[in-house]
Amino acid sequence: MDQINSTPFALGYRMPARFDEHERTLITWPPIEEGVATDVGGFRDEIEAIVRGVARFEPVTVIADPADFAQATDRVGDVAEVVEIPVDLCWIRDNGPIFVRNEAGEVAGVHFGFNGWGERFVCEKTKAMPAKLLDLLGIKRFSTPFIGEGGGMTVDGLGTLITTEQNMRNDNRYAGISRDEVERHLHDYLGIETVIWLPLGLYEDEATDGHVDNVAEFVAPGKVLVQTMPDKANPNYERLKENLEILKSARDAKGRQLDIIEMDVLPYPRDWDKRMAIPYTNAYVLNGAVIAPEVDPELDERGFKILEEAYPGRELVTCRSEWQALGGGGIGCVTQQVPASKTKGA
Repeated sequence: MDQINSTPFALGYRMPARFDEHERTLITWPPIEEGVATDVGGFRDEIEAIVRGVARFEPVTVIADPADFAQATDRVGDVAEVVEIPVDLCWIRDNGPIFVRNEAGEVAGVHFGFNGWGERFVCEKTKAMPAKLLDLLGIKRFSTPFIGEGGGMTVDGLGTLITTEQNMRNDNRYAGISRDEVERHLHDYLGIETVIWLPLGLYEDEATDGHVDNVAEFVAPGKVLVQTMPDKANPNYERLKENLEILKSARDAKGRQLDIIEMDVLPYPRDWDKRMAIPYTNAYVLNGAVIAPEVDPELDERGFKILEEAYPGRELVTCRSEWQALGGGGIGCVTQQVPASKTKGA
């Protein structure tokens, strides 16, 4: 649908939280270009498992490049709608539209700028994907040249957003843009009234420059799941300690102190040459469930128990995600929710 010549907030829109009710989940089938960073075959196996896991709880739309449409349809077409749109990158959390909703329950998509995580990857096809996807879904579109990666933000749905300076102030995305300008864009396009700034993301998170979804995630209004590290020898110890202290003293848009759940376990896959963290914090919550990475049998039980505490009443579903980690992300990065209309069924 045609671009709208006004900002979402001026028209009453705000970004709902990830834990809000979903209309559906969007997932991109990994194109061949993903082989630059990871094993495409292994990545596709993981994506198929995620699609099937999500499809048990809500509708799934899979975006596939024309070259992969037949394969994606053959592998997941029995449980998901597969649509043909040119893409050269997966990771729809960062390069797809971010959705907003107004008080009448109308959903719209914000088409942010995207530059391949600081010009690391060529992504001309993917840059055009959000407009084509929103048109196919029949959802109206707001467009902005301001870069906005979904993995770089977590919101409570009530006007509060948490991000990292490392990501949202990085010169490879925001050269010459002040913090005030960043906050103004987040206000105008997502309805954000309070931004809580953390200094850094995970030490291992080089590919996306410290996305917040690996270190903090709103799990309910006023409640945040926070990655911590008890091992002082781990390079994440000091930065995660600082993040925790900032969040303990922060206030949300309603003026409330945050209720914090500490995720004090951070798994690393065994027998890999490259040291990669696969945080349980970067799980994906959906209608009636939460999908989490299955990594290390010695740590999973603890991580899953904390996730069940963070998301009470939801079924826990687990999937492998090593090839995602090698490619620079996780389960929360390859999924994007379309919020349900509050007038649905009315």
